[in-house]
Amino acid sequence: MSVINTEILPFRATAYQNGEFIEVTDADLKGKWSVVVFYPADFTFVCPTELEDLALNHDEFEKLGVQIFSVSTDTHFSHKAWHDTSDAIGKIKYAMIGDPTGTVTNNFDVMRPGVGLADRGTFIIDPQGVIQAVEITAEGIGRDAKELLRKVKAAQYVAAHPGEVCPAKWKEGEKTLKPSLDLVGKI
Repeated sequence: MSVINTEILPFRATAYQNGEFIEVTDADLKGKWSVVVFYPADFTFVCPTELEDLALNHDEFEKLGVQIFSVSTDTHFSHKAWHDTSDAIGKIKYAMIGDPTGTVTNNFDVMRPGVGLADRGTFIIDPQGVIQAVEITAEGIGRDAKELLRKVKAAQYVAAHPGEVCPAKWKEGEKTLKPSLDLVGKI
């Protein structure tokens, strides 16, 4: 079952952010655009490269009014330890949600059955708390923050311009499409 166009489910979790433990709930993902990035585990291999990539592009997401949350089934204590010991993870300013109960991971339907780890899933959520985009990749396939930024811009554009859609490889400022009978068979 697809989670596209569904509202995020309620949750409450503890996160590590900027030297503090904070509480994060589903309400924190509403009111502005959010990106939630699930990853399998702290102290691993592909995960720190992705999270560092997000950290290096964090300012670009903030310029778009987007908040980032990373989530794994590790505890918030593990996130702090990883943040304190890894040069890559030490660059992170966004909230790192600990989900040892699997509530958040199961809410987004990215829990690996019988394993207790999250799949590598990315969710773009609009200010109403509705999921607008999902990407799930296999364990060894890392994600790209620049491509995620492009998708966020497309989601924001479509939300702000009802009746228009963004074609493949669309970039900010490029031509969009207005689906109509006139376009059928002409693209």
